[in-house]
Amino acid sequence: MKRPVAITVNGQRVEAEVEPRTHLADFLREARGLTGTNLGCEHGVCGACTLEIDGAPARSCITYAVACDGASVRSIEGFGDDQVMAQLREAFTAEHALQCGYCTPGMLVTARDIVMRLPDADEARIRKELAGNLCRCTGYMGIVSAIQRVLRARQGSR
Repeated sequence: MKRPVAITVNGQRVEAEVEPRTHLADFLREARGLTGTNLGCEHGVCGACTLEIDGAPARSCITYAVACDGASVRSIEGFGDDQVMAQLREAFTAEHALQCGYCTPGMLVTARDIVMRLPDADEARIRKELAGNLCRCTGYMGIVSAIQRVLRARQGSR
């Protein structure tokens, strides 16, 4: 039996009827057409589905849409005007931090959280924070370098 939910998705209030078993990633992809949220493992392990729920990174493949009733959700599509995300996208390109791109949306959301929450993070801390986001292509060197680049740029502007 479907349940009503009201979720703010990328700044817009969305009201819908969803099955209690519908995961947030499926709701966003299928009902909202927001395909930037990728599904990898569907067990919350790989990080490909990472997005923000009420300002904190979360795995949308293991979060039920009904549990987000009243919440604010931001998928990768919702960061278009975000200055930090723009810096990260530029740095990911400059540092060759992406290859196939499958992990990139979740990786960018996690990277933004690192930049915002840990402005003085060193390489070891960045790697620890990235441990929940798997990438099979890059070896993480470019990803870590991109995050370090943004952290340095932001430290210079303080």
